Amino acid sequence: MNKLNIYFTLICAFVFLYHAPVSAQRSIKDLERDLEAIRVENSGVGVAMVVVKDNKVVYTKALGDKDIETKAPLKEDAIFRIASISKSFTTSALMKLVEKGQISLQDNVSDLIGFPVVNPNFPDKIITLEMLLSHTSSMNDSQKYGNLDIINPDKNPTYAKSYSDYPPGGAFKYCNMGYNLAGAILEKLHNKRFDNVIRDEVLAPLGMQAGFNVDSLDQSRFASLYLYDRKTGTFDKSKVAYNKLPVEEKDYVIGYSGARFSPTGGLKVSAPDLAKYMQMHMNYGVFNGVRIVSEPSSALMQRPFVKVEDLRYYGLGLRIAQDLIAGETMVGHTGSASGLRSAMFFEPHKKFGFVVIVSGMNTVMEDGYIALIKQTISTLHDYFIKK
Repeated sequence: MNKLNIYFTLICAFVFLYHAPVSAQRSIKDLERDLEAIRVENSGVGVAMVVVKDNKVVYTKALGDKDIETKAPLKEDAIFRIASISKSFTTSALMKLVEKGQISLQDNVSDLIGFPVVNPNFPDKIITLEMLLSHTSSMNDSQKYGNLDIINPDKNPTYAKSYSDYPPGGAFKYCNMGYNLAGAILEKLHNKRFDNVIRDEVLAPLGMQAGFNVDSLDQSRFASLYLYDRKTGTFDKSKVAYNKLPVEEKDYVIGYSGARFSPTGGLKVSAPDLAKYMQMHMNYGVFNGVRIVSEPSSALMQRPFVKVEDLRYYGLGLRIAQDLIAGETMVGHTGSASGLRSAMFFEPHKKFGFVVIVSGMNTVMEDGYIALIKQTISTLHDYFIKK
């Protein structure tokens, strides 16, 4: 009887040890099967993702294609133009100057840039740097935002169309021009080209292989971006996402031409490198012992400055979302350009976060978010964080 008990115990132990890793493996396989199903359901071309838990990267994955034509698979180190997540990089670099006392968030933008930045409907109300960074400047993108001539009264006789009919500071209106203007101010204060300022002040200290200048990067890692045609159900490759920029010295004016790099949306970066930046703000300005901005500066960027809509707010270059994950207040940003959709959101107190970048999809909205991204984040949260 004792021998039978011993044999039975040994057999049970063997079965447990044999099946434990298989079960865990199946669990990851189930997760990735779900993630792939989400991608396919939303006609996603390529999806790169990173999960941070307890302040550490616990998962990195790439699904789909890097390029539809060649069928090259997307790799985890693929570089994407991430669009509007770029805004927080511009803000971070400016906050470093605020910390040093070189500028103030309450400074008049007209004084900082060197030409009148004034809403003609409210000429006595100044537009401050804080207003640019919180999208409360009263400027709009009705005349586009590719260069500062658009809002310069000496360059554009219709400049007034770029201002709304409410006073500066009076309301939130998402404005890309405001950030291209902020980027020009940044390079003017440094007396150095915008892309080099961001490289030196933010990217290099974090060990990120990223940049606003395509010529500074390994272009073989660029993931092709695709616009979806709903009528034909086909994808058209973007021809402008990674254009070489006209930054020749004879044509480039420091402190004015910075919009060419698109401080509002032109950063190119991989998902794992973007996660380094996310962790920096998750830890209020520091990553791997390297401090980029002060703790008060990072906290200020994450503070709700203006209500956008129910459960959504905007800080300085960062969004605050209470409707992305039930019961959580997430901080980060989204991006959209040339078919790309991106999201970077983190919880600074619980030390978890997600980066999801998609190179093209059939854009379907779900509660105000891109369905593919929201479903991916929800699935990753349930698997890694919630359980």
